Amino acid sequence: MSQDAAGVGGLAIGVDIGGTKVAAGVVDTDGAVIARARRATPSKDPRAVEETIAEVVTELRQGREIVGVGIGAAGFVDADRARVLFAPHLAWRNEPLRDGVAKVVGLPVIVENDANAAAWAEWRFGAGRDESRLVMVTLGTGIGGGIVTDGVIQRGRYGMAGEFGHMVVVPDGRRCECGNRGCLEQYASGNVLGREAREMAAAHSPVTVPLVQRVKGDHAALVGPLITEAAMDGDPAAVELFHEVGRWLGIGLANLAAALDPGLFVIGGGVSDAGDLLLAPARESFRRTLTGRGFRPFASIVKAALGPEAGLVGAADLARRESQLR
Repeated sequence: MSQDAAGVGGLAIGVDIGGTKVAAGVVDTDGAVIARARRATPSKDPRAVEETIAEVVTELRQGREIVGVGIGAAGFVDADRARVLFAPHLAWRNEPLRDGVAKVVGLPVIVENDANAAAWAEWRFGAGRDESRLVMVTLGTGIGGGIVTDGVIQRGRYGMAGEFGHMVVVPDGRRCECGNRGCLEQYASGNVLGREAREMAAAHSPVTVPLVQRVKGDHAALVGPLITEAAMDGDPAAVELFHEVGRWLGIGLANLAAALDPGLFVIGGGVSDAGDLLLAPARESFRRTLTGRGFRPFASIVKAALGPEAGLVGAADLARRESQLR
């Protein structure tokens, strides 16, 4: 185990900032969450978000000795882990989040991309424990990712590595929120499940009749989590959509394997709740698409183990380690 991965002591607080909620927890040295707090995200006001973070930290530290606070943010975090340069679902633009929160709470603070934090948690405590070359892909509303190599998160020169969802897989394909066309995110994310279901329903496809009945005719209610639930219940249209999303995921993983050659892919995020409904077609597509197939080992593709708290667990563990280096 590298020096970067060496275990250190003390309780730390992890905070996961999403577009709708701020989830926080006190995390021990084994990665267990021993106390939790949650608030709604005031997404339009950067100062209000900082105040909300300070509020949950203050609540959770009562009666406990806390060594540091780690904040997982969905967005571009600079290489110093101090500023959120851009967050698509929040009002942060070049926001000095680390220093702003540290000033209020009086504790050491780090800021980390949320997918990097989740990848670290899975490497330390979850499905990728001690794998020397791990790549995590998170499938939710969009697609994020993280890379852990020999116990070190690979953040890139500018802190922005791991934006796997914005690899272009279909030139001139569907328009992505990032401004480009044909990004993987437009073919293999939770949003895709809902979008495709709504399009099929609008076209009066007979296979969608049970789905439409499930939402009492309200096509707008056909969103990713509902499609996941339906697929797990065996709904034919939902299962078909998962096969298609899995196929595209496998293509994306094959591209990542060509560039990074990991030993393990860990798949997390809400879409991964479907398990092998997603992963079986992804593995099949990966094996069909991987360059050099037949003459190289295949990386394993597994479901993440830590669920929706992986981000806050990883952020807390990184903050604990950082506190020992100061």
